[in-house]
Amino acid sequence: MTCRPHTQLCTPPFNSSHHLILSDLVRHPMPGSVRGVLLRSVPPHPAQPIHTVWITDLKSERLRPGSILLSWEPSLGNGMDVTAHLGLASTKVLLANWPDLQGDWTPVVHPTLHEVIGLHAALSVATDALHLANHLAAN
Repeated sequence: MTCRPHTQLCTPPFNSSHHLILSDLVRHPMPGSVRGVLLRSVPPHPAQPIHTVWITDLKSERLRPGSILLSWEPSLGNGMDVTAHLGLASTKVLLANWPDLQGDWTPVVHPTLHEVIGLHAALSVATDALHLANHLAAN
């Protein structure tokens, strides 16, 4: 298990044998037995594959901070309605909705996902630095 010291939210590390490539999944509806796919990192270049794992627990458990849960369903047109949720320290929030995306929609969602994961990582480092500075100042 991995978890940051100041949070209670933990997730098991990814098992590489269970990684799926997002672009291989997006042209079809999600299986009924899953909640979505979990993203913990997004490569900087849109042509690089985004590795994911299915989240099969249908309960609305919290996401590990910085994780993104993507889900999609067929739209009224021929595309997919895509939703992204971001895990924060105490909750998950709606990150984005992309309605009626056609074909391989990974290049459309990539910029948002990459930027948000990067921003969350930067804020986590800044928060840790602030906690350390406060600790050192108190001693």
